[in-house]
Amino acid sequence: MTSEESHSKVPNEAVSDESQEDSKASVDDCCGSSVDGALKSYDITSLSNGEAVKVAENGETSNTTVNTSDESKRHSTANPKPVAADTPAMTTEPACVMEPGCAIESAEPSIAEESEQVEVTPQEMVDFKVVYNKQTFNVTFPIDSTVLSLKQHLEALTDVEVNNQKIMFKGLMKDDVSLRDHKLTSGAKLMLVGSKRTDIQAVSETKAVKESEKGASAAANKEPLCKQKPHSTVLEKYGKPDDTMIGVKKQRDALPPVPLSGMYNKVGSKVRLTFKLETDQVWIGTKERTEKVALSSIKAVVSEPIEGHEEYHIMGLQLGPTEASRYWIYWVPAQYIDSIKDAILGGWQYY
Repeated sequence: MTSEESHSKVPNEAVSDESQEDSKASVDDCCGSSVDGALKSYDITSLSNGEAVKVAENGETSNTTVNTSDESKRHSTANPKPVAADTPAMTTEPACVMEPGCAIESAEPSIAEESEQVEVTPQEMVDFKVVYNKQTFNVTFPIDSTVLSLKQHLEALTDVEVNNQKIMFKGLMKDDVSLRDHKLTSGAKLMLVGSKRTDIQAVSETKAVKESEKGASAAANKEPLCKQKPHSTVLEKYGKPDDTMIGVKKQRDALPPVPLSGMYNKVGSKVRLTFKLETDQVWIGTKERTEKVALSSIKAVVSEPIEGHEEYHIMGLQLGPTEASRYWIYWVPAQYIDSIKDAILGGWQYY
């Protein structure tokens, strides 16, 4: 046995402190850095029975006794095997870092879920009747809805446009007030006043025809009404009534809440006009009798100012198909002429 062989087989008990230090240094060198661009690496290939085989740079192996005590374990744990420069580094980033398609679940409920959880309070309804043109409609409607909403509902039932509707319940109902505020209760009876869309179209066509006839007649006879023989005779015979209402020219006023009075007809009888819009009628009253005329039955309304008294008009209500059916009224206050025509011909104005 050579001295070299005997040196490599020294028992563990004979390893000096210096050899142990060298062994520790050898283990520490396992984490060494690169030298001249080359990685100097050491590897512990086997560790059993208190012996370790070290692989040197030149490829030769040598056995070195290493204490397998806790100290060695501490060194191997504290100094892990180095990673080569070209080895990809390990990262600890989370699997999903806001990449497209990466959904992040939220514990908060969505807007749709919240809306499903909201409880809808049922609306309070009220049952009542609506009377229109001898027809009765049973209506169930939210009590907190406005009168305007009710009119929109009634338009589909009656063919009366919203703008032409008047609803009566203890007086005229206002569009922007709710049914509850109008003190409407179940079983109540409402009255609807207004002309149907088809009726208004028919009246408009008739009016256009009459206006055309009037224009043709005016072209043939330009003499004003007050100068024509039948009317001039009445004006001269009866004169201006003492109790006539005050007239204002070039002004338009709504129909007054009281009947129009202080006028007379072609025979000199005093005339009083009362507009009953809730029943779609005008009452023509004289001393002898009162005639209730449906507004829809009046085919045309003509009027002209009285010369010298332009604040008053001569007005004719055509009650039949021809001009011969016109009912003439004298000394009608000029400020009410437009409102009378609107009320009769369907283009009502509400004040």
